[in-house]
Amino acid sequence: MNNYRFIVSGGGTGGHIYPAIAIATALKGRFPQAEFLFVGASDRMEMEKVPQAGFKIVGLWISGLQRSLSLKNLMFPFKILLSLIKARKILNEFQPHIAIGTGGYASAPVLKAAAQKGIPYVIQEQNSYAGITNKWLAKKADGIYVAYEGMERFFPESKLVLTGNPVREILTGSRSDRNEAFEYFGLSPEMPVLLVIGGSLGSARINQLIEEEREWLQDQGIQLLWQCGQSYYKKYKGLDSEDIRVKAFVNKMDYAYAIADIIISRAGAGTISELCIVGKPALLIPSPHVAEDHQTKNALALVAQNAALLIPETELEERFEIEFKRLLSSSELRLSLSKNIKALAKPNATETIVDEIENLLMAS
Repeated sequence: MNNYRFIVSGGGTGGHIYPAIAIATALKGRFPQAEFLFVGASDRMEMEKVPQAGFKIVGLWISGLQRSLSLKNLMFPFKILLSLIKARKILNEFQPHIAIGTGGYASAPVLKAAAQKGIPYVIQEQNSYAGITNKWLAKKADGIYVAYEGMERFFPESKLVLTGNPVREILTGSRSDRNEAFEYFGLSPEMPVLLVIGGSLGSARINQLIEEEREWLQDQGIQLLWQCGQSYYKKYKGLDSEDIRVKAFVNKMDYAYAIADIIISRAGAGTISELCIVGKPALLIPSPHVAEDHQTKNALALVAQNAALLIPETELEERFEIEFKRLLSSSELRLSLSKNIKALAKPNATETIVDEIENLLMAS
């Protein structure tokens, strides 16, 4: 059978969206006649990124609980109820053979409704510390695909498959032409490039750091490709110049990685997986504002393998210039970090997940 129907849900940030797109793209390659429908949060970035990838998406009126006291939390029960009702309607109309969730609050009502209707579903957890949605959905899942060892502390061990994290397809097979990439961004191949990526939504603290250090970086002979995030772009776009490229979002990430000599980044699980694939020296600045400080745990796992440098946000003022200068001045250190991070890559993660999904379809 080739004309399967897949429903895919996950979003809120790139860390949930890009694995979902990667899995759907690989499934489409294996089952060309299959139909796909994404379900996301109606006001989040998946409503733009999924159609750009060639898939149809419908939105739910859903959001997560605010961590601080907020009037928005009063609406949460109503959003859950209405999203469940809409999710059931979507499932009744689309009649999927299987549902796939990659985390984020939009996947909760979809997979909950799938369980109620007896539709099999699988979940993919990117982080070393499982998200609330995936933990809640795990009991009735038919498969749970993870990127880290030791996830049985969150999930039923019998359902776990260690796959690694899916990354954007363009990166796994990417051998992007560097000259073409330099031309695309309007930068010079004669000078080193620092790529700054503060996550798909941007990072206030990393943006502040780069704004404060940009003249010092230019004094080091560095060109800057800076993804600041859509909500910060208005503030920083005026800094765009001959050797500084400020972008709200970089769509051609294969080009960005191709020209990068050094990368400054957050340490979300999806980003870590991409950095392993591209094998470039990285200085990680984990976000301290995530559940169980999992970005720091992700970064420490690389540091333990001598595969990346780490600076906590609280130490940026005193350590950044020292650590960056050390990295820039030592080709031996850069080569060592590149080699070690590349050794941690799992480039076949997406295909492994698709194999598992195909096995479930065959067994049903």
